[in-house]
Amino acid sequence: MNEKNHMVDKDEKVHVDEVSSTVNRIPAEERDDILQNFDSFKEYLGKRVRLGEKMGMSEEKLAQAAEKVASYLAENEDPRNREEKLLHELWHAGNKEQQHMLAHMLVRMVG
Repeated sequence: MNEKNHMVDKDEKVHVDEVSSTVNRIPAEERDDILQNFDSFKEYLGKRVRLGEKMGMSEEKLAQAAEKVASYLAENEDPRNREEKLLHELWHAGNKEQQHMLAHMLVRMVG
């Protein structure tokens, strides 16, 4: 895949409009496997965080990307386990600043 097919480019710019297409490129069965089990979700997110770190992305940029993905998931995916339900409720209860801090915590948790 070339750079235009990803939601983060080599200059660490997060392309919000690419979040849904990036998520939708994951086959439904694989997406279900990732989201069904919270440990699988953490493993998947951890791999993406480590890849971002290898690309030289700062924690702030990683959190911005995680925030965009979390927002997309909160609006488009139903929680599939207790942990995701809690994250979903926390996301909707928080304001933008709190959501951003939650994204930072997720990046740190899986990093």
